[in-house]
Amino acid sequence: MLTILVTGGAGFIGSNFVRLVLGKRDWRVVVIDKLTYAGSLLNLREVEDDPRYSFIQADIADHAAVSEAFDRWQPDMIVNFAAETHVDRSIDGPRNFLTTNAIGTFELLEVTRQYWSRLELSRRRNFRFMQISTDEVYGSLGDTGFFKEDSRYAPNSPYAASKASADHFVRSYNKTYGMPTLISHCSNNYGFNQYPEKLIPLTISKALASESIPIYGDGQNVRDWVFVADHCEAILAILARGRVGEQYNVGAKCERTNLEVVSEVCTALEELMPAEHNNALLATRCKSYRDLITLVPDRPGHDRRYAIDCSRIERELGWTSRISFEMGLRVTARWYLLNRSWSQSVKQGRYDGRRLGLTVVAPRGKERARTGTA
Repeated sequence: MLTILVTGGAGFIGSNFVRLVLGKRDWRVVVIDKLTYAGSLLNLREVEDDPRYSFIQADIADHAAVSEAFDRWQPDMIVNFAAETHVDRSIDGPRNFLTTNAIGTFELLEVTRQYWSRLELSRRRNFRFMQISTDEVYGSLGDTGFFKEDSRYAPNSPYAASKASADHFVRSYNKTYGMPTLISHCSNNYGFNQYPEKLIPLTISKALASESIPIYGDGQNVRDWVFVADHCEAILAILARGRVGEQYNVGAKCERTNLEVVSEVCTALEELMPAEHNNALLATRCKSYRDLITLVPDRPGHDRRYAIDCSRIERELGWTSRISFEMGLRVTARWYLLNRSWSQSVKQGRYDGRRLGLTVVAPRGKERARTGTA
């Protein structure tokens, strides 16, 4: 039985990946997660009784703890999801992003290199280290064009910069030491178990509570959206057939402005829980969820547009997204409606829905704060 070690496996994409692997592969899955605010064992409750699943609470920056996990479980593959991911939080506190995303990845690479170098030849050849990255490392696009695997790195937020740094370390370990690495850059994910600070679950939460739904700037910033299950299938394809040392872009060719996304969430909620049945909304005298949409001052360094060219993974690995945005959004909204207790549990004492990333240092060194709700 092959063993895959999944770091950050209690987070949003990681937990969806763990459930997919245990459902489709006869592999042993070992999860390492620090369990920060966005990671929760509630995300893994469906697999906690599977004898092939094991969990270790540890920080990937803890060299000794990760080394102990490698020695015990002797993994055949590593998939690194562990990361701080919220751009607004990176504006408020970039240090945590450097520590986890860059230094943590470095420590994980070092443990992996030392372990991999001791393996017998056949296991060394078949071993894989996969870094889960983001399209944000490429910066911002204009009205046309797409991010390709050879697009230059131009990160504009501390989050993106920390992920770019991690990518460069991963690539260097392949080029310098010959370690069999892979990197994926995915567009915006949505789906089950996403922490309620992100756009889609935050919109659902705000709408159900009849609170103002904030959209940054003019609402015309564009993102390419992919359902999380499609992304996880892409990761499996890259692990199985990806060329060592390469990187693959993952997207669904589904560009939407933020205003369009929020409007479509409101449409899905109208179908699942009509406004006329929401007492909280009726109390505000709003006639629809769309009435709650509010434009607020923009985020500092807000990239205007992301769009992914995923032709390489389609051509070389035969992967393509299968779930349309309309279908994925509807099942996502339905999941959050049925799992409102989950949202409350993971937020309790950690996140109260307020907007983050408001404070900016002005050019003359004077600090100013932008107001708004989120």
